[in-house]
Amino acid sequence: MTATDMIDSPDIAREKSKGAAKTASLYRMAMPGHLCPFGLKSLSMLQRKGYEVDDNLLESRDDVDAFMQAHDVKTTPQAFIDGERVGGYSDLKKHFGYRVLGKGDTTYTPVIAIFASTALMALAIVLNLYDGFPILTWLKWFFATSMVALAIQKLQDVEGFVNGFLGYDLLAQRYVPYGYAYPFAELYAGVGMMALIGTGSALIWLVAPVGIFIGAIGGWSVFKAVYIDKRELTCACVGGGSNVPLGAISLSENVIMFGMGIWMLGTWFAG
Repeated sequence: MTATDMIDSPDIAREKSKGAAKTASLYRMAMPGHLCPFGLKSLSMLQRKGYEVDDNLLESRDDVDAFMQAHDVKTTPQAFIDGERVGGYSDLKKHFGYRVLGKGDTTYTPVIAIFASTALMALAIVLNLYDGFPILTWLKWFFATSMVALAIQKLQDVEGFVNGFLGYDLLAQRYVPYGYAYPFAELYAGVGMMALIGTGSALIWLVAPVGIFIGAIGGWSVFKAVYIDKRELTCACVGGGSNVPLGAISLSENVIMFGMGIWMLGTWFAG
């Protein structure tokens, strides 16, 4: 179909999406220098839902402009089902009952992904290095790898992390450079704990106090902001720009660091 066809017959997409069978009409950008990812995702979703898709490629800027003018839309892709325009990829998701995050909507997906991954990493380490399944040792590896993973998230965009961190951390609000040092301190503590788990080495004194220090300050800062001041903030625990709400997850990160530090010191004294 040419750009002229779209202008001359603006309702053709609706007509082609009608019928007794599950039929949809999709118009998506597929130019030599740009293949629209949302168009591909829209096509995949329609096919997974059992629709026979009339897939129309907009292969030039003229095709795209003509289509948007003919159908009075500002973006592509555009999907049509049962003679009605559904819209783009986000609209399709809503049409099929999927949750679509809007600006400011909160989600726990990032932290769930991190903790699930580090739990599996700790499991792999324990099964490979130890006899049986020592649950306390698994917990140590889980906590230490989680600290490292969370530090990596922050280090991807330190400025963005600091912008969020300054909203609630009491020490960073008084001394801004602490906010920049925090991801590095968390990484140092996490890697150090991984290296010293089960050793009883005196080097624990170079690592554990760092975890205790940043964990204690961070834990109190989160507790005060959320449970005393009743503020609704997003958490910088997975880096800047996240939609994770400040609360139990943020508090648990700091409790883990504090607890791991105490645990390692206790191991040293017991040894």
